[in-house]
Amino acid sequence: MPALIELRDLTITYDRHPAVHHLSGQFRQGSLTAVVGPNGAGKSSLIKAVAGLHKPSQGEVVFHGAGPRDLAYLPQAAAIDESFPISVFDVVLMGHWRRAGAFRPMAGAMREAAASALHNVGLDGFEHRPFGSLSAGQRQRVLFARLLVADCPLIMLDEPFTAVDSRTTADLLRLVERWHDEGRTVIAVLHDFEQVRRHFPETLLLAREAVAWGATAKVLTTENLLAARAMSEAWDSEADICRGAA
Repeated sequence: MPALIELRDLTITYDRHPAVHHLSGQFRQGSLTAVVGPNGAGKSSLIKAVAGLHKPSQGEVVFHGAGPRDLAYLPQAAAIDESFPISVFDVVLMGHWRRAGAFRPMAGAMREAAASALHNVGLDGFEHRPFGSLSAGQRQRVLFARLLVADCPLIMLDEPFTAVDSRTTADLLRLVERWHDEGRTVIAVLHDFEQVRRHFPETLLLAREAVAWGATAKVLTTENLLAARAMSEAWDSEADICRGAA
């Protein structure tokens, strides 16, 4: 499969200290990739840079045959104030904004797509419930329904199963596998190595630098995991300011 996203000597910094350091590689079109590594390894920073939410200090993210408008991104914490009085159905309708814009009325077909997405995540009858009244697992189902409505060829998920019950996780993993079967490119930041081994064919093991990137069975070896831990523990984020960083 050809490359969809290419990382060229990518460095991402905060206060001139690197969160991701000189990373090169590619996510292939139609691939299903887990991004894993120790805490503070730069996983979320990488996802944000690819999504266009954080400008690299060095290097670049290059899209081949795709662009930001083809990308759906689910951050760690939903950017929805749980106290704001918005219904489940309206949250799902937000998935149409990429094509319709924020102020265009939602046509019948768009509303039907939102209803179908709620059905697909097991939330029939929840349309008029306040989003903030839902459990953590139910909220995540709603946000996956929004991704279904967005219908993007590239989907990026940042820790999508954290604090989510096991049944919801299993249901949403089936959606992820469905997207992969449809030929979409899916990149997910994850912590559960066994989950990665069962469901994600490719893995990037990151410890600010790439420890290994490729087939999951070859990446998640004991040797590589120990190397990632050692690299993370040895890194002094306060000592070395990345030269040339803005």
